[in-house]
Amino acid sequence: MTQAELKEAMKEAMRAKDSVRLSVIRGLITAAQNDAVQKGKGPDGVLDEAEMLAVITRAAKQRKDSIEQFEKGGRPELAVSEKEELAIIMSMLPAQMSREEIVAAAGAKAAELGVADKTDANKLMGALMKNLKGRADGNDVKAVVDGMFQ
Repeated sequence: MTQAELKEAMKEAMRAKDSVRLSVIRGLITAAQNDAVQKGKGPDGVLDEAEMLAVITRAAKQRKDSIEQFEKGGRPELAVSEKEELAIIMSMLPAQMSREEIVAAAGAKAAELGVADKTDANKLMGALMKNLKGRADGNDVKAVVDGMFQ
């Protein structure tokens, strides 16, 4: 998703009077502008698709962390709004790989790198995350890699 597509989605959310979606999209636009300023592109700077993917992925991760903290803290009513926002953000991300696809990719990459035991697990994890960036959750990839060497 590009910044232009985000701005168009914001207009659609305004027309539909979808306040939750509008709030999420405005937050993503602000995060993208902050990222552009941080990278020296200025407030009107345009991020490429990989940079936008990183912004959206970071927002999804923040929501997941918030949900986890609210549920651990015994405040499930606060987690409800975070779950709604997470669903909206996840719809903007590319489809996530299933666990079976991650296992297959990990097996292929382990064979390619010659990783046979736990001592090279970090090398495998790094290579996998580079290849699967944006398509697989890091926690899922870590669980698969850890499971390979037990």
